[in-house]
Amino acid sequence: MPLALYALTAGAFGIGVTEFVIMGLLLEVSADLNVSISAAGLLISGYALGVVAGAPILSALTGRWSRTTLLIALMVVFTLGNLACALAPDYWSLMAARVLTAFAHASFFGVGSVVATGLVASEKRASAIAIMFTGLTVANILGVPFGTWLGQAFGWRSTFWAVTLVGLVALAIIVTLVPRDDGSSSKEDNGSALAVLARPQVLLGLLTTVLSWVGVFAAFTYIAPILTRITGFSESAVSPILLVFGGGLIAGNLLGGRFADRWLAQSVLGSLALLSLVLFAMGCAVHEEITAVIAIGLFGTAAFATVPPLQMWVLEKAEGAGQGLASSFNIAAFNLGNAIGAGLGGLVIERGPGLGAVIWIAGLVPITAFAVAFTAQRMEHRRTTREAVCDPAAS
Repeated sequence: MPLALYALTAGAFGIGVTEFVIMGLLLEVSADLNVSISAAGLLISGYALGVVAGAPILSALTGRWSRTTLLIALMVVFTLGNLACALAPDYWSLMAARVLTAFAHASFFGVGSVVATGLVASEKRASAIAIMFTGLTVANILGVPFGTWLGQAFGWRSTFWAVTLVGLVALAIIVTLVPRDDGSSSKEDNGSALAVLARPQVLLGLLTTVLSWVGVFAAFTYIAPILTRITGFSESAVSPILLVFGGGLIAGNLLGGRFADRWLAQSVLGSLALLSLVLFAMGCAVHEEITAVIAIGLFGTAAFATVPPLQMWVLEKAEGAGQGLASSFNIAAFNLGNAIGAGLGGLVIERGPGLGAVIWIAGLVPITAFAVAFTAQRMEHRRTTREAVCDPAAS
């Protein structure tokens, strides 16, 4: 794989740390800024909403920029956003800085996915996306625990100073390694790009992504209380177990890319079916410590095995003009699924059957995603069949 691909991985690592590290620093932030823990938790929600809002806004403003220029600009926004977080004098300044930083998220992964596929041969495009997303998985395994430790030891602002440095390094790597384009193949007319979002196949792809990650985050958001209250682990055991989950993320990401290179549609459907089966199995497995740990690792594998196929699928359905916009919207769809999933899990706990039912409810959602993806595939099959009948020479 070309070195330029690993430059995108470095950027993905920094963005991944920024997104998730605040989860481990809620107590420190709430104490320092004199706000409640629940208010500090809204910094996570604010970031997620910034990701969702950033995709259409930045796509509208930068549609005619070359992709390389846009990637560089996004890393500048990311770096300045984290610098603003480190310097934030109060809660609302920190919230604004988090939202600013989030604006770079969807567009970076969206445009980065398109750039990544252009750096490799056509039969390795999904694997290229997977390698870029490895930065996100490594951020969860190494970057977030280290950032949490740093913030607890030296104050939460030190974590954002460190991520600012990561942003500067990633920016330098991208400027150095990612080849410049002349913009002839990457500039998108806003009207043509927006038209892509009206395609049924693209819309169904985005819906599939949202639903799949509703299931993932309905379970993952509440994994700590599940492990402590249902399985019986101590609170100190949760972090090491999450390392097992992180290892599963890396394995699933790379496997999902490998399979999607060869059988894209089958990988989308198969990964969704696998995710549902693993969640149902985990519903049984969490009652015993050993099986719970195994299930957590498989959960991570099944969760991220969906990412390269779903991202590649939307890119393929978008085709030509509008790929960058559709790809960015698909990243926003992942984050929208995260937010909805966390809310669904909370609803099940507070007003439904309770904590023990969260995993089972989460397992039902990917089945819905499977049905949507299957419907999209059948529509595509009927369309190609009609075209072959109308134009036998083309077949």
